[in-house]
Amino acid sequence: MNPRTVTDRVSLLGVIDWDRTIFDSLIPLPQGTSYNSYLLKGSEKIVLLDTVEPGKAYILLNQLSNIDHIDYIVSHHAEQDHSGTLPQVLERYPMATVLTSDKAKPMLLDLLQLPEDRIHVVKDGDTISLGDRTLKFYYTPWVHWPETMVSYLVEEKILFSCDFFGAHLATSNMFADVDPLVLESNKLYYSQIMMPLANFVKKNLDVVETLDIDMICPSHGPIYNKPRFVLDAYWQWVTGLPKNLVVIPYITMHHSTLHMVERLTAALGNLGVTVKPFNLETADTGQIALSLVDAATVILASPTLLGGPHPSMANIIAIAALLKPKAPFLGFIGSYGWANTTVRRVESMVEPLGKEWLPPVTHKGLPNEDTYAALDRLAETIAEKHKSIGLAG
Repeated sequence: MNPRTVTDRVSLLGVIDWDRTIFDSLIPLPQGTSYNSYLLKGSEKIVLLDTVEPGKAYILLNQLSNIDHIDYIVSHHAEQDHSGTLPQVLERYPMATVLTSDKAKPMLLDLLQLPEDRIHVVKDGDTISLGDRTLKFYYTPWVHWPETMVSYLVEEKILFSCDFFGAHLATSNMFADVDPLVLESNKLYYSQIMMPLANFVKKNLDVVETLDIDMICPSHGPIYNKPRFVLDAYWQWVTGLPKNLVVIPYITMHHSTLHMVERLTAALGNLGVTVKPFNLETADTGQIALSLVDAATVILASPTLLGGPHPSMANIIAIAALLKPKAPFLGFIGSYGWANTTVRRVESMVEPLGKEWLPPVTHKGLPNEDTYAALDRLAETIAEKHKSIGLAG
């Protein structure tokens, strides 16, 4: 990618990574990603905001080939996809100084072994003059590491937000406009990166809302040239009511649990409740995470295996514990062969989530009419619970 003009003073550099399929050996990237870096030219000083993934350093360095000097390099976040090329950039520009937060400095020293005398800590609210342009720094901890900060270009009302408002999306479009695909990618990113830290996200949204913003330039995905689009979405995801939605991650071995899932899905649908079942044999964990942003109820469905839930279900419970979805209601259905021990195991596993535990429904072997009736009652309970928090059927 060649440098692209954002404004007269701001250029988009970085890398569109069309082929990357997973991040942190955990997060699926169905549509690739990007590592955005920005070059800001004031009348007196030049600033590079963030770098790129170390393996893509050659692309960024090539983009900078016509830049004789850089005064400052802003490191908003120490993680390597944003700061990993700092050693090479500092080597090329020996007079440049890294500007970062107080918590980021020791991280950069640990992760990248940068020369300590090349790093200058900026405080929350500090500004630097670039001549006819001014950068102001705001600490935004836990979006999504404790050291993160954002930069605000005062004269042009541009927020450089790093991971905040990011979207894992490889696209040739520089601007997001109000593209639903961009919003879906942003929501997927939020579900896996920001949702576990929703309380901190809200606090940092409050900080951002104090600024007059015409544009948000994140470090992943396209630039928000209509920033209200993504700000409103974040407020809904963080503070809005969940939807009238039940998410059912399930696994089945001899179809007994599957029959129970099918009955509960149909019963909920008849009551006007939307259901999203996910077969854990084939389901994309990213899509499950995406659905958890909106779910009001999560029903875990698993057979018993060696006295506990199937390992695939145990894995999903562990992921849910990490993501901390806001769904207030949680339940379990499943089958067993000789000992009904899974409910107790699952209940202890999900206890840290702090959800209201719905009456479980289990059955030995293939479900019978009594079990189907119990599932119908569970559906009615769920529908009533949703109505009690203001969700219409």
